[in-house]
Amino acid sequence: MDTVPVSPSELRQLIDRQQISDVLYRYASSVDYKDFATLRSLFTDDAHGVYTTVADLTGADEIVDWIDGMTAGKSWQHHKLTVYHIDFTGPDDASTLTYHTSHQTDVGDDSSVTLIVARYRDKLRRVDGTWKITEKIMESGWVEQRRLAQPPVS
Repeated sequence: MDTVPVSPSELRQLIDRQQISDVLYRYASSVDYKDFATLRSLFTDDAHGVYTTVADLTGADEIVDWIDGMTAGKSWQHHKLTVYHIDFTGPDDASTLTYHTSHQTDVGDDSSVTLIVARYRDKLRRVDGTWKITEKIMESGWVEQRRLAQPPVS
């Protein structure tokens, strides 16, 4: 079997794809753990965020502050992401499509969960060797509240 050598540009693109995926997954885990310092580090200063029809935000600080406020009453969160596409629009720019399902429980109510099914369309830019989110658009497809049939046993 003949092996085809990998070019330096192909290798760079593979590494970039993994680094971009890592940024998107880190976004989710940072939201889940309310690690707002790490969350802030994932955005460019001038990032733009649109979260369905609820928020249109400008600047990383505004995005992170809004997420902090939206999750303040959540006792537990779990974001499951699947990165479907990473398209390079330049040597240091990329667009992505990520499918997202999250479960969130409210403080003081362990008998219900909010389920959100959505997509993220992100734009990222390499800044000083690190990929950062420049735009995050959340398109919500489904939101529902689920309650346990019986309260949990203590």
